[in-house]
Amino acid sequence: MARYTEAVCRYCRRDNTKLFLKGERCYTDKCAIERRGYPPGQHGHLRRKFSDYGTQLREKQKVKRIYGVLEKQFRIYFQTAFRKKGITGENLLFLLESRLDNVVYRLGLASSRAEARQLVRHRHFMVNGRVVNIPSYQVRPGDRIEVREKSRKMARIAEALETVDRRSVPSWLELDKDHFLGHAKSSPTREDISMNIDEDLIVAFYTR
Repeated sequence: MARYTEAVCRYCRRDNTKLFLKGERCYTDKCAIERRGYPPGQHGHLRRKFSDYGTQLREKQKVKRIYGVLEKQFRIYFQTAFRKKGITGENLLFLLESRLDNVVYRLGLASSRAEARQLVRHRHFMVNGRVVNIPSYQVRPGDRIEVREKSRKMARIAEALETVDRRSVPSWLELDKDHFLGHAKSSPTREDISMNIDEDLIVAFYTR
């Protein structure tokens, strides 16, 4: 199976930054970075120097892990971003941010992107009144994202909404907690992406 199914906290320790892959756990003292702030493995305490290629590769791998995208799909996103007008690196991030599973997570309707992906696949969300079960669906300005009526009593969604204040909803999205409803007010901007990402390294990796 292509998708990694082992402990994802190793990713955060490897990249020495929080990737927020475990939902609520990432905001507590149980976070792997808080407990063991060094890379995993027998030689994790050793300092390592990376070449330019290694630095670019690690940045690309980090962004893939954040958004839960495999290599083939990530490369397609880059090619699409490269063909669009504007700055390629920013275009790439905007495409990733506009994925439906990411939007569900950013609205606070799921505790992690992985959970959001599963909920979308299980048909718990509607976009503009129609059920969408494709996590990579591109949300556009003006789209209305809501939890299906029969899914609004799910404990996982209710628990995620309780912690939405801890991770604020970005300015390009709007959440109505009482009605389990979100709106895409506009397209995402670079300022809305708060993660520590250097998209120029990714562009350098694919155009080397």
